[in-house]
Amino acid sequence: MKQSTLHVAIIMDGNGRWATRRGLPRIAGHREGAKAVRRVVEAAPELGIRDLTLYAFSSDNWRRPAAEVDALMEMFERYLRTETRNCVKNGIRLTVIGRRDRLTPGLARAIRHAERATRAGKNLHLRVAVDYSAREAILAASRRLPPAGETSREALSGALGVPDVDLLIRTGGEQRLSDFLLWECAYAELYFTPRMWPEFGREDLESALAYFSQRDRRFGGLGTAPEAERLAS
Repeated sequence: MKQSTLHVAIIMDGNGRWATRRGLPRIAGHREGAKAVRRVVEAAPELGIRDLTLYAFSSDNWRRPAAEVDALMEMFERYLRTETRNCVKNGIRLTVIGRRDRLTPGLARAIRHAERATRAGKNLHLRVAVDYSAREAILAASRRLPPAGETSREALSGALGVPDVDLLIRTGGEQRLSDFLLWECAYAELYFTPRMWPEFGREDLESALAYFSQRDRRFGGLGTAPEAERLAS
């Protein structure tokens, strides 16, 4: 299925459980999860996805053990430094959403460098949510708007800076949004899979898109055809 404006968001869940079930430290699951990110990012443009938003680290994840958080921050920084060149080569624009004031200086620098280097990418806009909370993002965006009497849905959407989500995928078997893109997912189709994120690949993404193509997206009105027929018309 092809659609030039398709926005897919993914809650990448199950890294730690994947590792624990194999008798490995949790960080080993996160490393395998980074490989899954690469597989999905490479496949996305070929499958018609032009916006891809990945939930990497929520604001609530700071509650995890300090050693795991430190290892994750080091891994994020290393990933950005090694993958930026590939993003430029493949026409991928990288943007990080979420707070930055609590990130390590090295990670904050790596984010700024990656965003500058990839800003001309046209094949895919990859957003990675780090230290992200949808409720906090909505509050922050609302503070940047004019007085309440002059605001609108369009203005708030613009202040948030993330387009509406067409398809939300969550791996790992859980079925909740976990404070991820709450405003943008107002009419998203939801796809939950028991597949752990380290095992997720192109075929899984294709299955989620096939599910999406059969949905009748009515947006409050009266639907007449599944999404596949609507896109073909």
